[in-house]
Amino acid sequence: MRRARTLSEEERHLWAAYAQAVKPLRGRAPLPAPPAPERITVSPPPPPRPSPPRATPASVAVGVQPSGVDAKRWTELRRGRLRPERKLDLHGHFAEVAHGLVRRFILDAAADGARCICIVTGKGQGEGGVLRRELPHWLNAPDLRPHILAAAHPHKANAGAVHVLLRRLRA
Repeated sequence: MRRARTLSEEERHLWAAYAQAVKPLRGRAPLPAPPAPERITVSPPPPPRPSPPRATPASVAVGVQPSGVDAKRWTELRRGRLRPERKLDLHGHFAEVAHGLVRRFILDAAADGARCICIVTGKGQGEGGVLRRELPHWLNAPDLRPHILAAAHPHKANAGAVHVLLRRLRA
């Protein structure tokens, strides 16, 4: 059988202070005022050590071979031969919602060790839709950019989908 957890001294003081604000039931005496808690001085934590400067990766552009990807891998990605492990379809979503979905999708896929993912924005009307136009900006966000190696349309005729090559997790 599990033993009940006891309250710490600080928790007892907090509870007593809270109980002072509560009106007691009729016929019951109010709880006595809590004793003043002892003041403990805590020194502030030391300032964080400055991290060494990290090189920020160059911007990713859909359909442009980045410097970190070899020609064979780039050709496979660009021609759709790299099969995506996950797919996110953004049809029918507003830009704000789609941005959150893309962000969560990429971070989850990167955390799970996925290598290639597909994001379907659709072609849009006329010069292209809002999602298709905004996706490269979302991919270059500071929290997502370190996870992305390259992005390309898997086929010339399919400009409504983007295959994204993610970086491998380092052990």
